[in-house]
Amino acid sequence: MKNILTGIVAITLSVIVSHVHAADGKAVYSAACALCHTTGAMAAPKTGDKAAWVVRIKKGMDTLYVNSINGINAMPAKGGKSQFSDAEVKAAVDYMISQSK
Repeated sequence: MKNILTGIVAITLSVIVSHVHAADGKAVYSAACALCHTTGAMAAPKTGDKAAWVVRIKKGMDTLYVNSINGINAMPAKGGKSQFSDAEVKAAVDYMISQSK
């Protein structure tokens, strides 16, 4: 019985953490990414444009994370919002990709 309860608690915590992580990603996206990725400013691929994202997604999440954290082409590091942690930027990338598949 103890193992079952431990498993239930672990699964519940995992779901809660995933939900918070996703919510944080949307908030970071709104604060740091949306300006360019909703309008296509500075040639940014628009969020939700599957054709624009398919090639980028194929490069892998690690590449997308590195590019988002360090900047690429006209995009500054962390979308110009250095106050965000790497984990927060990764959450924003996860959110953006979830909207673009």
